Amino acid sequence: MRHRKGYRKLGRQPAHRRQTLRNLVTNLLERERITTTVAKAKELRPLAEKMITLGKRDTLHARRQAAAFLLHPPVVKKLFATLAPRFASRNGGYTRMVRAGWRRGDASELAVVELLGSELKLKVKKKERKAAAPESPPAAGPETGK
Repeated sequence: MRHRKGYRKLGRQPAHRRQTLRNLVTNLLERERITTTVAKAKELRPLAEKMITLGKRDTLHARRQAAAFLLHPPVVKKLFATLAPRFASRNGGYTRMVRAGWRRGDASELAVVELLGSELKLKVKKKERKAAAPESPPAAGPETGK
């Protein structure tokens, strides 16, 4: 039974665990999609959702709380300027976790954690890449002088 076991320790000391989760949340908000282990993803989700909720408040106190947790000031600006308005009409559930198989080296189960709405951004980027990529001429075989 797992009574009163509130969180996963992730095999780390408390300060290292907190720093790992701060790194994960900062990277998720910066890139909008990250791949990590399932255990870390499950611990990451409540913290990321709390940051987005702070962004929706948009007060000085909320900005200071977010800046104290997130590691990069540009990510704090992105949180309040672009991410919070995207989720303004939504009451929670800002992230999605999709299991992505097992890591090759140690067989840890992996998951992709993404912010909702980031899949649209990826589709647009793929279309832009296809349109911008010039047609390459077919590769010629080796020339023999005979």
